[in-house]
Amino acid sequence: MSDTPMDRIGIRDRAKESISSKNLHPHGSNFDIALIPIDDIPYIWDQIEEHLDRVSMHSEGELDSDDFMSALSDGEMQLWVALQEDQIVASMITQIADYPRKRVLKIITIAGEDMHKWIDNLPVVENWALSMGCTSLECWGRKGWLKVLKDWKCSYHIITKDLKGRMH
Repeated sequence: MSDTPMDRIGIRDRAKESISSKNLHPHGSNFDIALIPIDDIPYIWDQIEEHLDRVSMHSEGELDSDDFMSALSDGEMQLWVALQEDQIVASMITQIADYPRKRVLKIITIAGEDMHKWIDNLPVVENWALSMGCTSLECWGRKGWLKVLKDWKCSYHIITKDLKGRMH
C-alpha cells in the first residue's frame, strides 16, 4: 500500500472508476485526468486551493476558492485533477450549463503546472461531457488559451465594465 495521501484515502481508484475505461490517455503520457467524487473533495482541498487562488487573480472577481467549495459540495460544479503518479499537478472546475437549445460543459477554471504534459488528455473530459448529454465545451478565459486549445475557436468575446466606482 502506498503512503501518498491520494492512495491512503483511495481517491485515485474512485476517480478512475468514475470515468469510463474507454477514456484512455495518449500513448507515452504518464498523466491522468480524473473526476473527483464529491465526498473526496475535502481531502484534497488544500492541494487544489492554491490553484484556485491563482485563477482568481486573473478573473473579474466572480468567484473565490470558498465559492468553489460550496458549488462543488452541492454538485453544481465538478472538480477534475491532472495527476502525475499520485501528485496533483493541476486542477480544473467544470459546470454543466443548460441553455434553451443545448447543453454544454463550461470549463470555469484550469490552473496548475506542466500543462503541456497533460492538456492532451482533455478528451477524457470531452467523453464525460458527451456521456452527460453535452454537445459542446465552453471555456471563458484569456486569449492565450487559444494557443493551447488548438482545436477550439473563439466564438465571441466577453466585454466587461466595472461599476463599483459609481456605487454610493
